[in-house]
Amino acid sequence: MDHPKPLSAQITPRFAGPTTFYRLPGTSEIGDLDAPIVGVPYDSGASFRVGARFGPRSIREASSLLRPYNRILEIDPYEAMRIDDTGDLTVSPYDPMAALTTIDEYFRPIFAAGQNPLSFGGDHSITLPILRAAAATHGPIAMIQFDSHLDTWSTYFGSRYTHGSFAIRAIEEGLIDPAASTQVGIRGMLFGEDDIERSRNWGLRAVLAEELAPTLAAEIALERAGKRPIYVTFDIDGVDPAFAPGTGTPEVGGPTSLQATMFLQALGGAQIIGADVVEVAPAYDSAGITSLLAARLGLELLGLIAIARGQHE
Repeated sequence: MDHPKPLSAQITPRFAGPTTFYRLPGTSEIGDLDAPIVGVPYDSGASFRVGARFGPRSIREASSLLRPYNRILEIDPYEAMRIDDTGDLTVSPYDPMAALTTIDEYFRPIFAAGQNPLSFGGDHSITLPILRAAAATHGPIAMIQFDSHLDTWSTYFGSRYTHGSFAIRAIEEGLIDPAASTQVGIRGMLFGEDDIERSRNWGLRAVLAEELAPTLAAEIALERAGKRPIYVTFDIDGVDPAFAPGTGTPEVGGPTSLQATMFLQALGGAQIIGADVVEVAPAYDSAGITSLLAARLGLELLGLIAIARGQHE
């Protein structure tokens, strides 16, 4: 089959044409794709500022600026695999349990078919049902989480399913192997002095923002993952709000957009089975730089997925 390709900027200007992820046609059947791109506009798990439900729409528009060839990874993902925008998943904004079930059921056949999805949220609670779907095929997986928050807090106002609890639920449900998983960019104030220690007791490794060197952090994450399949979840608030202000729970003192990009690039060759970029809330960023960064990170992740597929074909 011919690979879906982005519109050529030499034929259709970047400010014209349909608004899809990376200017892809958006007409492919999902079963024909290697890496479907899915919007998940759900933010009812947010604990502070809502608005990430508008993330996929904004990231689509920003992604029109990006060119296809990744000079660091030395790959054009559109040439290496079949990628297309499969649209937004329709989830209930009022019923969190129904929303999580809908997301899980949508992604299960994708992983079962050997496809490697890239998802754009939405708040971080969308990652839990995607991990459920991934683990149904791959068993407990290694998670690499770029984030300013641990997301291992048990409940908010009695709710067990929020954007701040997805990681602890994933551990409790056996979806990830905490001893193979790494959290990168953690910083900011905590609820108590035992927060990080509690995560470490569960087996997670937190690379704190103040000790972040992108290449070293990637080496730590890959060493811990070993031969397990890897799922990468990238919370945009992991980047300092000077570079990514459009998010619901910003934390100052974080990595730059360059450091975040270099971290992903250093994962080249990893066995990545899927990824997401979450927590983009465009209403808090009038310049649109957060959505642009999310689109760039997504393209880096597509390159990583393409390399991983090439190694296992």
